[in-house]
Amino acid sequence: MSARKSLAFLITGVSSGFGLALAEAALAAGHRVAGTVRSEADHTKFEALAPGRARAMLLDVTDTPAIAPAIAAVEERFAPIDVLVNNAGYGHEGTIEELSLADLRRQFEVNVFGAVAMIQAVLPYLRKRRSGHIVNVTSMGGIVTFPGLGFYHGSKFALEGISETLGKEVRSLGVAVTAVEPGGFRTDWAGRSMVRAARSIPDYDTVFDPLRARREINSGRQPGDPAKAAQAILRLVASPEPPAHLLLGRDAIGLVREKLGALKAEIAAWEQVSLSTDFEG
Repeated sequence: MSARKSLAFLITGVSSGFGLALAEAALAAGHRVAGTVRSEADHTKFEALAPGRARAMLLDVTDTPAIAPAIAAVEERFAPIDVLVNNAGYGHEGTIEELSLADLRRQFEVNVFGAVAMIQAVLPYLRKRRSGHIVNVTSMGGIVTFPGLGFYHGSKFALEGISETLGKEVRSLGVAVTAVEPGGFRTDWAGRSMVRAARSIPDYDTVFDPLRARREINSGRQPGDPAKAAQAILRLVASPEPPAHLLLGRDAIGLVREKLGALKAEIAAWEQVSLSTDFEG
């Protein structure tokens, strides 16, 4: 896509954090933005950012039947969508043994099923026009893991796999797909947006409690700047050859490189065992 072209963005979760930062940057660059919100107050506040170019949609991404009509309304009454940004999501903190299956279902309902429902509703329009870009905000936590975030990591690993596969399916149709993987940014993710499960099993105190305390202390002091992340995403969607993956932040680069190095070493150490499982000849 040309950097000079005015684009129409559809961004989920524009009330705060990455979604709001990206919406503000896109509007400042002259683009149009439709964004999902979950309250009338946020609806009014968002549309006041740029009357006529900012369109708020009262939509919960877990309300699957409401998604297709909402997308149709954007297409018919606002603008043909050029860029879908699946940003809505949250983190659920707790050890896997201490969390419930209901917690897992809710985490996937928002972070995975909601994103896929949005993709399925938008894709027919992008396919018809043979153009467009789908940006799925995953996380460095879709590649690396930390104790106490298993359900969150599971949802982001799932979205990573879906994004990469989708990109291969729609590339020849003129549609690009990118998974954006932020590190630690100064959003509400580790603060009021984080669901923190109660502790009940002392055996996990040593491995988990220090990490929970560190996340709480560092909330609001992370190294990443959401405004700079927004500019990076604008550069991404303007690129004629966007990547399948885009890491954001020095910490994301360092931790993912460390993970890839450890994986490479593990593959080498167990290579002969891996090779021993094939039929002879």
